[in-house]
Amino acid sequence: MEKICVLGLGYVGLPLAVEFGKKYKTIGFDINAKRIEELQNGIDRTLEVNKEELEEAKNLSFTSSIDEIKDANIYIITVPTPIDEHKNPDLTPLIMASRTVGRVLKKGDIVIYESTVFPGCTEEVCVPELERESGLIFNKDFFCGYSPERINPGDKKHRLPTIKKVTSGSTPEIAKKVDELYKSIITAGTHLAPSIKIAEAAKVIENAQRDINIAFVNELALIFDRLDIDTLDVLEAAGTKWNFLPFRPGLVGGHCIGVDPYYLAYKAKEVGYHPQIILAGRRTNDEMGIFVANKVVKLLIHKGHKVKGSKALVLGITFKENCPDIRNSRVIDVINELQDFGIEVDVYDPWAESEEVKREYNLELLTNEPNFAEYDSIVLAVAHEQFRKLDYQKIPKSSAVFDIKGVLPKDIVEGRL
Repeated sequence: MEKICVLGLGYVGLPLAVEFGKKYKTIGFDINAKRIEELQNGIDRTLEVNKEELEEAKNLSFTSSIDEIKDANIYIITVPTPIDEHKNPDLTPLIMASRTVGRVLKKGDIVIYESTVFPGCTEEVCVPELERESGLIFNKDFFCGYSPERINPGDKKHRLPTIKKVTSGSTPEIAKKVDELYKSIITAGTHLAPSIKIAEAAKVIENAQRDINIAFVNELALIFDRLDIDTLDVLEAAGTKWNFLPFRPGLVGGHCIGVDPYYLAYKAKEVGYHPQIILAGRRTNDEMGIFVANKVVKLLIHKGHKVKGSKALVLGITFKENCPDIRNSRVIDVINELQDFGIEVDVYDPWAESEEVKREYNLELLTNEPNFAEYDSIVLAVAHEQFRKLDYQKIPKSSAVFDIKGVLPKDIVEGRL
């Protein structure tokens, strides 16, 4: 009988551990002892899994002790793969997790990676760490698989079991075993890729494709702004054609779309190709926060406000709606640019965790629902359900209102993407 250990209990690892914990003896491992304590008490701060679902996983336990994962025979690594300040892959969490597994690896064990990486990373970077720590030989003593995560944080409709899963293995026999393992918990089925490298490539282009599509409509927004045309009106008209793709302009952040294209670009440059479209799309998307802030400043001037010393309210700091995840949120670009103009910025987000925002962005969140009358400008940055229900009729006529998400009534908005 399989005994599974899932390393990294974030947005990806916890739902995976819960599903496996319903059928197999499963250990959820995380180096964050506070996270382990919360999960043992039925609390998931990511809000991906509720207490009842945790209780359903009868065979699941949690630990931060390496001694308690020694008897697993399948290790699944789901740690983050961020980028550094130079936009290069930061593989530190992945390498450290590989070393941890290497210390307990035994003959016959399988190590499966779910973290998004560049093609070749598992076998070129992770496997040597496993071999070095364990003293075992790859594809003789132990084996590897790769099954890229497809978790969409905050999405209660498309969840782990209902999203088709790509699988792969380091030998044909192991690939089949990995595929059967995931088939046992994924009701949507699996797709067995021919190799680990192909599975890695498939994952990284999923998000690169979406990034480029959003960059296209963001560039349209920049063009139509100069033409004094409403971008959303244009997209609505164009969307009447059956094969027009319904992408919307906006800030592109989060742990996937705003990061993964850099992994592919890094590997492309390593093999002598400088990617044009991928990096052009990234530049366009990374500049949208500055564009929004500058539009807000122009609106303030148009409304007769003095820019320096004015007060702005930004609604939302998470990277997407109805989700507490603040990783790589590009709302911070808007905030920083407004502050550079000398504007005093308040941020309100009932979904975000105050301590985490303070630690990550050095921002103090408002604790109570804001009074619109106190602000010269208001920016709707994230379309949380709570924000849709606010009484925007209380906004003073003199205030500049910019709607990044295009969800507010047109009659109260001066600017939107």
